[in-house]
Amino acid sequence: MTTQAKTILLTGFEPFGGERINPSQEIVRALDGEIITGHRVVGAILPVAFATTLPMLEDLLDTHRPTLVLALGQAGGRSEISLERVAVNLIDARIADNEGLQPIDETIIAEAPGAYFSTLPIKAIEARLRALGIPVAPSLSAGSFVCNQVFFGLAHLLATQHAGVRGGFMHVPWLPEQAAHHSGQASMALATMIVGVRAALECVIATRRDLRVAGGTIA
Repeated sequence: MTTQAKTILLTGFEPFGGERINPSQEIVRALDGEIITGHRVVGAILPVAFATTLPMLEDLLDTHRPTLVLALGQAGGRSEISLERVAVNLIDARIADNEGLQPIDETIIAEAPGAYFSTLPIKAIEARLRALGIPVAPSLSAGSFVCNQVFFGLAHLLATQHAGVRGGFMHVPWLPEQAAHHSGQASMALATMIVGVRAALECVIATRRDLRVAGGTIA
């Protein structure tokens, strides 16, 4: 008798902001279908579009019934993989999305809390990636664009409709070919990011209680 693998939902985004590639999309493509510690990865690419992204995410959760969800996004200019701790109920778009919408100072979900915390073991993931020599750091801001919208929407769905499912968000840097067009900006190789995301998923599966070590910031 074969035990059916549990499901990990791994999402990334299409390119936006004038870029021709999005590293989160490439990571998802690379890991889609992989079996990680008895869990099958189902990859999905989300649109960078305020109006359509959350309904698509809700459909993905209902269809695949994952036990773990990790959403990925691009944070151009950052030098490390960012483990996002907090999603806020706010859209304040510096640029328009891929459908031309640019909401300013709007809530994501009316009557929802002002913020949600990630339910992933952030500090354990950080320790695992650092042990592999991968630049990584916790982050207290996922921004106020579509990435934060997805993080908040995911957290709300898990809190209200998918009890027991853990989920969170990670930002990844530009690829070298992107940074080449942004003088002086940091980048990270795709292969390194893939190793990091795979290790993060392995860590989440193996860790039920996060490390209790200092990891906050003073300012």
